[in-house]
Amino acid sequence: MDSKQGNQLNRHLAHIKVVSRLLGHELHSQGAGKSITFSREQVVEIQTSLDLFIEEVGRRVSSSPGSSRPVQDVQMTETRLVSARN
Repeated sequence: MDSKQGNQLNRHLAHIKVVSRLLGHELHSQGAGKSITFSREQVVEIQTSLDLFIEEVGRRVSSSPGSSRPVQDVQMTETRLVSARN
């Protein structure tokens, strides 16, 4: 892997690193309880980071020379909502 590819990979992984750090921070700051609480803003930030990563990976897969299967556009995928457990 050359330097340019390594830099691109690190840039793309940065979105996942942000999610990991956010989750780690919340786990640490909310103590040792079984449940944790996220604000709407925190969940939006996590979702945005994951969506950016998914979008970028989709672009890279669809533009790779050996790619034979189409990649579904992230913008056209409907977000499935799940209920919170209390």
